[in-house]
Amino acid sequence: MTRRYLLVALVAFAASLAAVLVARVWLAPEPRVESEVHRLLHERLSLDPAQEQRIHELEAAFAVRRAALEAEMRADNQRLAAAIAAEHGYGPRVGAAVDRSHHVMGQLQKETLQHIFAMRAVLRPDQAAQFDTAIVKALTQPAQINR
Repeated sequence: MTRRYLLVALVAFAASLAAVLVARVWLAPEPRVESEVHRLLHERLSLDPAQEQRIHELEAAFAVRRAALEAEMRADNQRLAAAIAAEHGYGPRVGAAVDRSHHVMGQLQKETLQHIFAMRAVLRPDQAAQFDTAIVKALTQPAQINR
């Protein structure tokens, strides 16, 4: 009888872990806004050398911060996996791990927007108008699910 409960708990844990991984890998939207912004800045706008330099500096600084936040999200995934392994269900540790993960994801989103606005401030008014159009388009297009 104990063996049966252990098997059920193991299967439930594996299913929970698989669901988390599927959600993170397949269902999470691609960073399409950043891709569109990057393409616009470097391929379609005619930036002068001073703008190119300032944008490059902003991108380099943000890359460091983004990497740090992504490392936090990976650590959050490990904490979530440990909580799932310990609780075998949606208990207080799992809930806290999910909340922490959402906090870091939200921080990344906020800092990404701050980065986007910092780059926008480097642009001339005509460039800023194209930039705004690209941002709105990227944010309002339906999400694509990778299959």
